[in-house]
Amino acid sequence: MAAAFSLATLRKEFHPTFWVANIMELFERLAYYGQQIVFMVYLRDVLGYSESQAGGFSSVFGGVMWLFPIVAGTLADKWGFRRAFMIAFTMLAFGYFLIGSLGMAMFAGIYGTEQHPVLLMLFLLFTAVGGSFIKPSVLGTVAVTSTEEGRSLGFAIYYWLVNAGAMIGPTIAYFVRDSMGYEFVYLVSAVACAAMVVVNFFMYKEVKPETAAPVESLARKFVNLVVVLKNFRFMIFLLIYSLYWIIFWQEFIAVPYYVTDYIGKDAPYEIVQSWSGAGAIVLFQIPLNYLTKKLPTHKAILIGFALSSLIWVIIGINPSLPTIAAGIIAFAIGEMIQAPRYYEYISEIAPAGQQGLFQGYGFLPIAIARFTGDPIGGWVYQTAKANNTPEMIWISLIAIGALATLLMALYNKFLLPASQPKTSAHA
Repeated sequence: MAAAFSLATLRKEFHPTFWVANIMELFERLAYYGQQIVFMVYLRDVLGYSESQAGGFSSVFGGVMWLFPIVAGTLADKWGFRRAFMIAFTMLAFGYFLIGSLGMAMFAGIYGTEQHPVLLMLFLLFTAVGGSFIKPSVLGTVAVTSTEEGRSLGFAIYYWLVNAGAMIGPTIAYFVRDSMGYEFVYLVSAVACAAMVVVNFFMYKEVKPETAAPVESLARKFVNLVVVLKNFRFMIFLLIYSLYWIIFWQEFIAVPYYVTDYIGKDAPYEIVQSWSGAGAIVLFQIPLNYLTKKLPTHKAILIGFALSSLIWVIIGINPSLPTIAAGIIAFAIGEMIQAPRYYEYISEIAPAGQQGLFQGYGFLPIAIARFTGDPIGGWVYQTAKANNTPEMIWISLIAIGALATLLMALYNKFLLPASQPKTSAHA
């Protein structure tokens, strides 16, 4: 009876399109994280770029994918989510295939033996622009296909499936690169996205909101961006938060390099990273939410920063697969504490009447982190390796994590709005 009631509740709270969109998001995240975990090693060991050069390519790829949703969201609203999904998955399928083709022997007659940095950059930009349509389309679909009562659960299901994809994708990537080569991981990502083109075409049904809100023009988007950039308090907050995401993305930059170079070329770093990080979130997000729900928002953010910074302390003590797994779990615990409170925190520091506007720029710290942190990570690793001082990798990242925690503590003390309580708890 309980199971029947649960199924009946799910049918009542969510339109069938909700499930189609979330399954597509699962496969998109599977494709994205599958290739992302091997990206740096692929660029170095297959395409022949240095760690520093690979960091530069990664910064453009990741930065555009997280920055462009500001524009892509407006276009998705204008075109409809079904069309936006079709464009996104078509571009992703072709893009991942083209990136992987640069390393495939079967295309050597086309590309030759020399490097093609301009072509690689074009392939990365094409793929990133396609991927930038996914987040606004999925989140928009969740919003319009969930009832008011079921919306919170809808976003929880979305978040859970994102992490499920982040766990499955790298796991598949390990077996593919171990048996066939890094370049074929991109073929898997391309096939996963091509399959979603078919799913979107036959199964996604556009759902219109009951009360349609006016769609902002691109010109208005840029005006709003200026408004956000001029808010000193908010920009300081976003810059501090970008430090947090810089240390997160080193799981995809420093860790794969270190495991490959210092632990074992065939070591399953993809599985270690995905099951320790996304796997921990899949298992423990709900219990941790319950245990920390009474923490004031600003304290939850600070504790999350501090715990996540432990990742590099734990790894730096004795770098090995077990300590890397332990460090990534520590980061995931910190993320689980602060991430659910992030948008709540933004609503508290945003000016009255502008909460919605400021929420729209919640992804900006990740874009900043990718644009700046990926080249830094590649350069730090390359320099430390060249000087035979691998411990400097961890020392540098510990310093960034400690700086992020200190700055957030200072922000809470001196820049938190006076209306924000500093001692009371949120139920």
